Amino acid sequence: MFGAKTLVTNKPEDLRLCKKAVLPGVGAFDDAMQELEKRKLIPEIRRIAKERKPFLGICLGMQLFFEESEEARFQKGLGLLKGKVVRIKQSGKLKVPHMGWNQIKVRSQNSKVEGGSPLLAEIKDDSFVYFCHSYYPVPKDKDSVAATCDYGVVFACAVNKDNIYGVQFHPEKSQGVGLKMLENFVNLC
Repeated sequence: MFGAKTLVTNKPEDLRLCKKAVLPGVGAFDDAMQELEKRKLIPEIRRIAKERKPFLGICLGMQLFFEESEEARFQKGLGLLKGKVVRIKQSGKLKVPHMGWNQIKVRSQNSKVEGGSPLLAEIKDDSFVYFCHSYYPVPKDKDSVAATCDYGVVFACAVNKDNIYGVQFHPEKSQGVGLKMLENFVNLC
């Protein structure tokens, strides 16, 4: 896609060769962390982050970047980003899980990410993206928040700290907006 050569893998030796990485995610926090541990991927994930290679977490993949989650009973997160992941509170007519299309507010001003996150370049405020989640991140570093969404509470739905990028929504299901984000990721140096 977008001229990128891709490899789907669960092998640490393959990750050592990558120039960029994506940690997708569907499932539960504890199970995902246990699987990463079992497959000996955690040291390689931390190496990618330390070497400042572009690294994208999608949905649960982004949540795993944080230190901890309310969903987790046993496992800590990867700790690549400071903060925790909390459960969406059910209120009024809003259902949990949050599923479907919702608008995002792209943060381009008042951010230490110069001109906003490169992942969200050319993405307009109030663009619609597709969500499927019951938890969301609460970053300690508020300057890492690249976009927010309002679903009964305003929450960080996209983060960017140095080479670490994360989105709570699913760009692969978000039509043109999501495809543009994936193209932006492919084109990161």
